[in-house]
Amino acid sequence: MSDFRRVTGQVSVSPQIDLADIDEAARHGFRLVINNRPDGEAPGQPTSSEVEAAAHQAGLAYAHIPVRGGPTPAQAEAMRELIAQAGGPTLAFCRSGTRSIVTWALGQVMAGAPRDELVAAGAAAGYDLDAVLPR
Repeated sequence: MSDFRRVTGQVSVSPQIDLADIDEAARHGFRLVINNRPDGEAPGQPTSSEVEAAAHQAGLAYAHIPVRGGPTPAQAEAMRELIAQAGGPTLAFCRSGTRSIVTWALGQVMAGAPRDELVAAGAAAGYDLDAVLPR
């Protein structure tokens, strides 16, 4: 069962998705799926290659930016660039959605987005970004 949480018109995040959720993501109009979860993090999670194959079969672009702990600046920038080039809405996921929204938000801060707006967008999607974004 999908739990796609809209953050902006271009970005949604989700806890771990199932392969069946990929078709639903395509029906919702997503163009890109970003997997922020390392392979093998938990038993039974689909591998990156399985998610990639399902995404391509559904006509979606796919990227794997595995975040362990907190995202690096390079990961945040890579995610920001992928979303900017996606040509439509992006769905990013990890175990709970937290690493995905934090990676996205850090990329936005690095590009000059107002911190308070990012914190508000995170809160509206059910995530507390106040403690993780630089002041």
